[in-house]
Amino acid sequence: MLAFVTRAMGKQAVLKGAGLVKPVSVTRIPGRYLVHQEGLPKLPVPPLRQTMGRYLAALQPIVSQEELEHTRKLVEEFQSPGGVGERLQKGLERKARKTENWLSDWWLQTAYLEYRLPVVVHSSPGVVLPRLQFHDRQGQMWHAAKLIAGVLDFKSMIDNETLPVEFLGGKPLCMNQYYQILSSCRIPGPKRDSVVNHALSMKPPSHITVVHNFQFFVLDVYNSDGSPLTVDQIYVQLEKIWNSSLQTNKEPIGILTSQHRNTWGKAYNNLIKDKTNKESVRAIQKSIFTVCLDAPMPRVSDELYRSRVATQMLHGGGSRWNSGNRWFDKTLQFIIGEDGSCGLMYEHAPAEGPPIVALVDHVVEYTKKSETVRAPMIPLAMPQKLRFNITPEIKKDIEKAKQNLNM
Repeated sequence: MLAFVTRAMGKQAVLKGAGLVKPVSVTRIPGRYLVHQEGLPKLPVPPLRQTMGRYLAALQPIVSQEELEHTRKLVEEFQSPGGVGERLQKGLERKARKTENWLSDWWLQTAYLEYRLPVVVHSSPGVVLPRLQFHDRQGQMWHAAKLIAGVLDFKSMIDNETLPVEFLGGKPLCMNQYYQILSSCRIPGPKRDSVVNHALSMKPPSHITVVHNFQFFVLDVYNSDGSPLTVDQIYVQLEKIWNSSLQTNKEPIGILTSQHRNTWGKAYNNLIKDKTNKESVRAIQKSIFTVCLDAPMPRVSDELYRSRVATQMLHGGGSRWNSGNRWFDKTLQFIIGEDGSCGLMYEHAPAEGPPIVALVDHVVEYTKKSETVRAPMIPLAMPQKLRFNITPEIKKDIEKAKQNLNM
């Protein structure tokens, strides 16, 4: 979260109260985002002595007095005129003059994309939303439909550049990360990962992915005229997906994304050698976001419910339950259980917390609204089921991922 500075983004620890985020205009405001961004100050480089003073202050509670005194001497030598510190400081200042934010790219690469432990638990937060009052698939489908509509409503403000600008201490903050959270995905690499964002492509994605019983589907969420599907329409499409994925013995291909990044990078390259697999993976990566329709988790007492649902949002509960019902590289995955559990998990590389908080706040309030727009009776195409060809080697990778996650 340390990357949350000036242009690196957002509203820091300032959270909105409950209520829908209101657009600044009901019509598109072309160029507003660019004008806002260009008016922001660059991230400053703090003076060398200030940086060194804060370094010593951070060390004081965790080292002995003898170690602290030794470090003070090293610091004095480091920051002396003509010393290493002064030369490095000038290098930083040169970089700051040439870039909008001298820290953000280093932070993204070092803190996230070069971090090789699994994203599951280690870096991807899980968010538990209020428990919902349903215990059947109809309730699950209906809430999922409203949630999807709520995210698309928030997306319209991003697309139309009508999203309210965040302020802190009366000063406007960078809004860049709001434009990174949808239609984006992490891509594994052998030593370093990357992030792809399709939101600004010539033909932005118009579909989400839905996963049920470990089976992935492409669900187009816009009508031919560009209008988003209504809640009624989305519900009908989700019913089609549910009825087309009743088998519970499918290979949990998504569990591969839970692996150590180097391991997953190798398995990924093997997986996409097959043309069908590659097309399916690309469809997931390009999707606006993912919705996970989870099977019921083991029943627990009310006292233990929070802990149980927290594990569900963090990692799915293990390979026996819903851990295969995920694509952990996807930036946003909304999770709705048949037992009323609800939440999300997000892959941390594209954005810090505040844009996610604003989106979630909007969606939660949106789902409370009564739906008044009725769907026109226009037949909609069947959602596309994504196919995967499982070779013996891929099967072996899946079994290894199961074992590692269950440890």
